[in-house]
Amino acid sequence: MEEIIIDDNLKLIPYYPNQQTTLEWYQDLDICKQFDNIDTSYTKERLNAMYNYLSSKSKFYYIQFNNTLVGDVSLYNGNELAIVILKQFQNQHIGKKCIQQMVLLAKEKGLKYLIANIYSFNQQSKKMFESIGFEQVYGESYVYKV
Repeated sequence: MEEIIIDDNLKLIPYYPNQQTTLEWYQDLDICKQFDNIDTSYTKERLNAMYNYLSSKSKFYYIQFNNTLVGDVSLYNGNELAIVILKQFQNQHIGKKCIQQMVLLAKEKGLKYLIANIYSFNQQSKKMFESIGFEQVYGESYVYKV
């Protein structure tokens, strides 16, 4: 995988082990709730298990904004999307631009649809995915027809 430049300030960097940075992200209880619907922070073991899974089953990138890693995004299990953006970088359209880029990757791969599972309480993510064209199909599942 190669680096993907989205704009002058935003790029996707292929995953590499970086526990020193990423473990800090998952100490934020709000991030853990938004992403995994848990009320506890991640341990090193949980973080490693997640990243080992995603890096082996997906197109998995760090999100770099103004030369700072601010989250990650993945297209895993063939057609499922997941994204995490640090709180201080949310509401700046970073996530939207990254998901739009992942939609382009899906088109290049010839995928017919993408899935995003969004917890019912996560209104911010729902709004962002819906603004791109994802539609709720059942429960917490949203689909985008590529």
